[in-house]
Parts: sequence; C-alpha cells; structure tokens
Amino acid sequence: MNLAALPCSAPAFKPLALACALSLSILAANAAAQDSLPSIVITGARFPAQAASAPIGATVITAEDIRRAGATDVNAAIRKVAGVYGRQSLDASPDFALDLRGFGSNSAQNLVILVDGVRLNENELANAVLSSIPVDTVERIEIQRGGSSVLYGEGATGGVINIITRRAAQGGTHGSLFAEGGRFDAHDLRASLVHGAGPWSFDAAVANRGTDNYRANSEFKQKTASAGLQYTYGAGRAGLRFERSQQDARFPGSLTEAQFLDNPRQSLTLDDFGTLDTDRASAFVEHRIGNVELAAELSRREREVQANYFYMSNGAKVASRSSYDASQTQFSPRVRHTALLGGQRNELVAGVDLVRWTRETTSDFSLGDAEQESSAFYLRNELLWNAPHNARLAVGGRHEKFKKDYSDPLAFPPVAGEHREQSINAWSLEGSIDVLPQLTVFAKAGRSYRIANVDENSLRSGPEVLAPQTSRDLELGVTAGGPARQLSARVFRHRLENEIFYDPTIGWGANTNLDPTRRQGLEIEGQLAFGQAWRLTGQWQKVDAEFSGGPNAGREMVLVPKNVVTTRLAWTAGSHNADVGAQWVDRQRVGNDFTNSCGVRIPSYTTVDARYAYRVGAWEAAVTALNLADRQYYSNAFGCRSGIYPSDGRQLKLSLRVDF
Repeated sequence: MNLAALPCSAPAFKPLALACALSLSILAANAAAQDSLPSIVITGARFPAQAASAPIGATVITAEDIRRAGATDVNAAIRKVAGVYGRQSLDASPDFALDLRGFGSNSAQNLVILVDGVRLNENELANAVLSSIPVDTVERIEIQRGGSSVLYGEGATGGVINIITRRAAQGGTHGSLFAEGGRFDAHDLRASLVHGAGPWSFDAAVANRGTDNYRANSEFKQKTASAGLQYTYGAGRAGLRFERSQQDARFPGSLTEAQFLDNPRQSLTLDDFGTLDTDRASAFVEHRIGNVELAAELSRREREVQANYFYMSNGAKVASRSSYDASQTQFSPRVRHTALLGGQRNELVAGVDLVRWTRETTSDFSLGDAEQESSAFYLRNELLWNAPHNARLAVGGRHEKFKKDYSDPLAFPPVAGEHREQSINAWSLEGSIDVLPQLTVFAKAGRSYRIANVDENSLRSGPEVLAPQTSRDLELGVTAGGPARQLSARVFRHRLENEIFYDPTIGWGANTNLDPTRRQGLEIEGQLAFGQAWRLTGQWQKVDAEFSGGPNAGREMVLVPKNVVTTRLAWTAGSHNADVGAQWVDRQRVGNDFTNSCGVRIPSYTTVDARYAYRVGAWEAAVTALNLADRQYYSNAFGCRSGIYPSDGRQLKLSLRVDF
C-alpha cells in the first residue's frame, strides 16, 4: 500500500503527518506481537457495542484505571487518567470545570455529560456535579471528543462524557470499605456492596467526605448514597437506580494579583456559603426481538441550591440570599435494527429525546421562574465492511425543538410571560478504514449546536433571546497499535457562528452572540507497556481559539490554554503499585481580555501527583500526594490582575481499603 496516499500525509495537516510517522513506528514494533483490540463492551450509537463498533476516536477509562490513579471522584478521574483540562471550581468543591477543545469559561455548556445515558447538564450556568456520583459504582467512563449533537443534542460541540455505572453483579455478595485522611482535615469514608442471585443483582454505595481545603473559608462537606437494582433475562434486562447527594460549601471568593502574591490562602469573603441537594431516580429497559433492539431511559432529577453572600453597605453588613429549586425529567426511547446489506453489516438507529426542565427562583434580586421543554428526533445509519480493511461509514441527522418560558417581576425592565420557540438541525458524516493491520485512519464532519440557557437569556445583550450557536465540525485522525503500544492523533476544526458567551465590553457586561469564532488544533493520545510491570500514558491537546470575524478578528479567546500536556507512569510488581502523573498547562488570556490588551496572562504551570499502594490479601494501604511540588498557581482569573481564584496547594493523604 502507498502510505503517501493516506489523508494524514496532506501538507495542510503536518502535525498529523508527524503522528502518522510515529504510528508506523509503533505499528512495526507491534507486528511481531500481533496484539488485538480488547473485546470490552462500550457505548456505540447509544447502544452497547463491541470494540469494532465503538465510537470513532473514543477514550475509555476503566474502574481499574480510576483505582490505580487514586482518583477519589469521577471529576478527578477524567482529569488525571484521560488528561482532560479542568479549571479550579469557584465554590471549593472538587467539581472542576472540564474543558474539551478550548471553550473557556463556557466549557460546561459545550460539553454533554451523561450518567448511564441520562443527561446531567442543567439548563443554567452550572457545572455538572460529578462528585455526587459514588466513584465505587463506576464501571467505566467513555469520552468522545468533538461534535456529537446528532446523538446527544445541544451543547455537544466540545464532546460527550458518558459515565457508566455497574451493569450486573457476579453471584454472591461482594463489597469494599475505604477510609482516607489527609492535610487540611480532609476525610473520605466510603462503603460499597454488590449482590447477585440468579437473574437479580443489587448494588449500594455510601460516602462521607469533607475538607477545610487550602484557602480560608473554603470548607467543603458532602454525603452521597446510591442504590441500584437490575433484572436480567434472556432477551434483555431492566433496572432502577436512586441517588442522593447533600453538599455544604463555603465560598472563599476571588483575589487581586497583589493579594494572591501576598497570601494565596486568604479569603475576603469569610461569611459566604451555600448548599446543594440533589436527588436522582432513573429506570431503564433493554429488549431484543430478533434483529431489533429496543431501549429506553426514564429519569427524574431534583436540585435545590441555596447561596448566601454578605457585603458592607453604609457601615453595616448586608446579606444577599438566593435559592433555586430545579427539576428535570427525561424520557429517551430508541431502537436499533441490524441486518446484512450486500453481505455487510448495516446498523440503523432511531430515537427520541424528550426533556422537561423547570426552575423556581427566590432571591433578593430575582424571582425569575423558568421552564424549558425540548423534543428531538434523530436517525443514524452505519455500514460496516468486514476484513481485511474493516471499513465503517456512518451518516446521521437530528431535529430538535425548544420551548422556553420565563418571567421575573424584579428584572429591569420586568419580564412577564415571555415565551419563545426555537428549532435547529444537526448532521454528521464519519468513517474509518484499517489501511493496514492495526493502522486505522478516520474522518468526521458535521454540524453541532448549542441553545442559550436560562441564566444567559436573563442577562442578555438585546430584547430577543439569544440565537442558537452552531458549529461546522471537521476532524481527521489516525490510530496505530494495540493495547500494549498505541498512538492516536486527531486534527480538528470548529467554525462557530453566534457563539454564546459573556462579553464584558457590552455596558456592564452581558451575554451575547459573538462574531464568528474558531477552535482548531491537535490531540495526541498514547500508551506504552514495558513488560508486565510498567505502563506509560500521555495526552497532548493543542488548541488555537480565536475570533475569525468582526472587530476582534485574529484575537485570542479568553481562558483557553494553547497547550495542555498530561502524562502518567504506573508500576505494578506483586503487592506493590505506584503511579505518578504530571500535567503542564500553557499560559492563557484572563477572562475579560477580549481585546487582548491586558499586559499579563494567567501563567503556565505544572502539577505533579503520585500514589503508592501496598496490598496484602484483601487489604490495601496507600499514600497519595496532590500538587507534590506545592506549586502556587491559578487557573481562573476573570479580570486583568484581578478576579483570581487560587488553586489548591500540596495535599498528602493516607488511605486503607479492604475488599470482601
């Protein structure tokens, strides 16, 4: 085969051409071993799929990966193991703002997060609370980068993260107890139990965690509980899951640059605090009839948020309190039909997503009540050609309609009975081919979208609700090797129209539709095993995020590091296990620097974490270090030399775990 004919050899994609050369080197090293792809089952087109039908370019984190890295919550596992960039949370919680492909302060609104196929995203400016998911219930985490609106709807331009909890338990009763303590009065107590008897399986998990954290007035406490029941029968399975989370947090607030340099641990908001209570219930069913598979999820989530802020007025301390009661109901039925078409496997998936979200607000400055209903229909067809080239070609489309209602008598001017309807389409075309054994090239193109949430529309730049954000997505990639030695590289581009973003240059600041913007760059992932004891993994994301039109054309977008490099080295020998990871984050523009005129940027930084564990029978003792070098840094700065939220300093932890 003439390798010069591969798409990655085109001059326009020189970084990918380099990755191709590295891929061929890995391919040669693997030739003798003839490794094969693992036969794990992950999520394909919203249905279980073998590796051959897995989402193109997906990254999978297993429960063993999470445990080996010492990640105590799902958010940390995604950052540590998958190399996803995350910015320090503003409320002292462990829920960092995850960012796929450089969407800055709005990264959470350009990323869809699912738990067992159910959306965790809210119709507001809030991060998905991944810390409420008991980490011991997680079977795997699947990360799909790039535009995915056809299958997952609005907000999926950056990608999709799907957390899969345990699907079934082995016969008998098994479980674990975990206790950890560390610096800043940190504690983490967890217990989990699974039981299987014939077709029935049951699992439960509880956790109690807390810490005073690095900064003053940043105490965080959280209690979680989860229980699931499943029944498996010949043609399918069904199940229920219930989860509850109670969270209390103090708010340390922001600092100026001078205050950060003087003492990054200080707080100027010593009285601010808040609470977050979440209840989730979901049910699912999967059933097969010949070549037809039916599946559906029904979920209900209720969320209560309270925030209390204090400020001085005329020499007196004044309280500003707010509460939000939000609920979301989702019903997602779908069907998959597989058949032979011309001797090749053809898969047709069709589905419906129905979501209803409501929020009641009570505060000193707003009584804004909101409701949103969305209904979507999607269709995707994929054709697979068998060996020797194992080619795949998929095409899909989606239509989604939104109904928004909002009223707020305290707004200026007051809003009464505002009703708006919006509809939008998405499409995708993707394919892959094994040009050589263990060498796959792939390409994806499509259109993704995002709709402004209630918080963005309530503080908008004009009388009409914000227009839908759309993105024209393009991606080319190559993957070489097997489980022992593998390299994957992708070049991507997102051309956005009407990007929804907070613009500080409009009056006192408002959410608006920006002039055309662009995200383009390179992603490289690799893993290398040295014998049975050593395993090296790494990720590099390079993103150019800038305005491509309007008066700011050519200027960089804010809060987007150009480069993020993550690497981990794991060692296992008998009862000993060690894991060391490092992440380097490039410098970035501060949050209000739309004109790129601020004389300073958020400095680049490197953090190192490590874990050593020793196991004797069912017992495991471990020591974990976060920010091992005690680097003083920050990943959030919303003003020029101001609005800084310092990141955590060094933390040491000791833990003990027993499995039974």
